[in-house]
Order: sequence, then C-alpha cells, then structure tokens
Amino acid sequence: MPSRVSDAPSTGGVLRLSPRSAQLMHLAAQGLLRRAPRKARKADVASAIARMGMLQIDTINVVARSPYMTLFSRLGTYRNEWLDESLAEGLVAECWAHEACFVPVAQYRYHRDYRAGRAGHWAHKMAERTHAEARADMDALLERIREEGPLRAADFERDTPGTKGWWGWKPEKRWLEAWFALGRLMVARRERFQRVYDLAERVTGRWPEPPPPGALDEAAVRRYFIVESVRALGIAKARWIADYFRLRPRVTDEELEPLVAEGRLVEVSVDGWDAPAYAHRDHAALLAEAARNGLRATRTTLLSPFDPVVWDRARALDLFGFEYTIECYTPAAKRKYGYYALPILHRGRLVGRLDAKAHRQAELFQVLGIWLEEGVAVTPALVEGIAGAIDECAAWHGTPRVAIERSQPRELARLVGKAVTA
Repeated sequence: MPSRVSDAPSTGGVLRLSPRSAQLMHLAAQGLLRRAPRKARKADVASAIARMGMLQIDTINVVARSPYMTLFSRLGTYRNEWLDESLAEGLVAECWAHEACFVPVAQYRYHRDYRAGRAGHWAHKMAERTHAEARADMDALLERIREEGPLRAADFERDTPGTKGWWGWKPEKRWLEAWFALGRLMVARRERFQRVYDLAERVTGRWPEPPPPGALDEAAVRRYFIVESVRALGIAKARWIADYFRLRPRVTDEELEPLVAEGRLVEVSVDGWDAPAYAHRDHAALLAEAARNGLRATRTTLLSPFDPVVWDRARALDLFGFEYTIECYTPAAKRKYGYYALPILHRGRLVGRLDAKAHRQAELFQVLGIWLEEGVAVTPALVEGIAGAIDECAAWHGTPRVAIERSQPRELARLVGKAVTA
C-alpha cells in the first residue's frame, strides 16, 4: 500500500505542503532546524554523518576545513579530533560518494559494490588511466603496504618534483589515490589531516562490524541510494535525487513509482512546485508536522560551501531561491563575494553569505565581508543571529577576537560588530 500520513492537508490522497514547510522539512532532516539541546558528544559525530548520509571532504582551511565546519553547523562547538577518532575506530569510513566523503560504516558496502555505477566519475576514470600507465609501480606500492603496514604519501621519499596533473602530486601520491579510488586501499586514519593508507581488507577487518564479503546487485544498490537520498534531503523532487550520491542516469518520477507503491517513499505535493515531491517513510511524523505548518526554525549558523544544503547549486536555487557559487576557483579580480564565502542560515532561510578567515596564531576571526540577499531586511533578530553565529564560530576556531571589515548593506557591519562586542 502507498505510504500515507493522516491528519494533514491533502489532495486526492497526496499530502500537500507549503513551500516554506518544504524548506523547513529539508533543514529538519539535515539537523539544521534548531540548536542542539545539549553539548555535543563524540557519538554525535557519527550520528550526524549517518543523518546526512555522508560528509564531503575538502582541504581548504581559511576557516575550518569543510568536514569539520559542516559538523559544527549542526553540533555547535565540538572537538575536531572526534571526527579523526571516529575514522580510526571504524565508526565512519572514507570513500568516493558524492565526492570524497566520510560515510557511515554500515553504508560502506553499498559504495564498494556500486563501482560500475560510478565508472564514469572522474576519479575512477583517472585511477584506471593511472593504473594502466604505471601498473608495475602501483603493484610494488601495494606490496610495500602489505609488508610494512599503513603508510602516508609522506613515507615515500622522492627528490624530483610532482607532475602538473592531479594537483601537482608526486607519483606515489597519485598511485595511492588511484588504489583508493579503485577500492584496493582505504584510509585507516588521518594524521594532521594526512591520509594513512592500508589495504582495504585490513581496514574493514578492524571495524566493530566488518561489511559482508558478498557483492550486492547493482540495481539494488541504486535503489538503496535513491531511498537514502530522499531520507537525507527530507523532501525531494526526482531531479534532485541523483546528485546526492552521484547516480547515473538521472532519477525519474517513473522510477520512483514502485518505491511509493511499496511504501518506502511518500509522494507529496508542494504548492507552486512544477513536479511531485517525495519523502521517506521514516519521516512520517515530521512530514505531518510540516503539513500542519508546525515546524519552526530557530538556528542561525554559517555553512560550509560543501554543505549538503548548498552543494547542489540548482537545488539550493530551486528550494531556497539562493544562487550560490564558490569563488575560490575564480580569479580574485572577478570575485563578487570573496575567496570562501560561507552561506548564512538564519531561522530556516539562506539570507546571505560571509567571507571569513581564521588567523589562529593571532586569535583573530577576520570577517572580510557580509552580504545579504536582496530583500532581506536588517532587523534586530537578524543582527543578533548573525552576531551570535560569528561569536560561536570564532570561539570554536580559537580566534575570540572578531574584526568585521565591510558589509552590504553598509550599516550591517557596524550593527553586527557592536552586537559581537557586546
């Protein structure tokens, strides 16, 4: 029987939501609706990753690196080493998912067995090309790790410089990354954010619950990722789903019909949307509350550019009307908002962006600029929210001094600076 939710507005048996309730449902599923009710604990790291389905990795560190920042947006102040410890203890794993990501260990087997589905991904294609060109060297590297145990790229000494491709990495780093993409090596732990590689079977063998050895059917893996994408997104159009786990081909409404019929997904109508929406059956209570306009957002925080809420730029525009481009890859003269502008989430709305840099030795959190979206009014609640988000983020970085240089509108910098100081 199709899954239904009672006691909520519906049309022809299909639940109906307002666009605002759809936004809040998405944020609720992502753990961004409200501040956490208590101080963060180590177990919350793995729980947050399980809730999102994955945590994207990026190395830019003008503020905290993206995986740490994404967790901060949900957990508030926590200890960064908890993520590193969770990896080393086998509570989360690293693999290619949306991009390079931390994933729940219970989900790893699906990523492991979806290799044909990911064959078109750039990392996999580059890994196969690298292996074809350097098979003997890569096999020798694998044998060294088999004999010596886990190794970092830094453990392979080389006097000659790296190549132009693969970010100028030396050959051994490229070979390590190729074996990682091909599944023969995994990341056993990180040391100062550097990957320590080991044989995949030895890494998974140390986990509290190692994955089963048998390969899953590719079609079943795709169905799993479709359902998990909808669960993580809270509410989704069919065209949003494939991007979450980088599925190919794109997901269609026709493909989702059997999942609705089985009761794994719930079809939803959102006022003004040009296509049906879908929710996961585990979110039935949340969906009913959203349909009654009962969800309330109170959290104000800064998001990483690689946060699931904004990493699909088309979805962020479709759902929130927020047009976002990360400009770290844009020449400085052409940047509009700055090198690493962080989206500002305020009470369930993406209201602007903030370009910041953490000067850790000087204990200074430098806000180079704050830009509000068109039509966002400068209210006391907004000023208080942004100031609180800056204070919280600066304190977590160990940079308690805050300097705000400019803003648009111009008076916002002064008002937020005054609130931060207060």
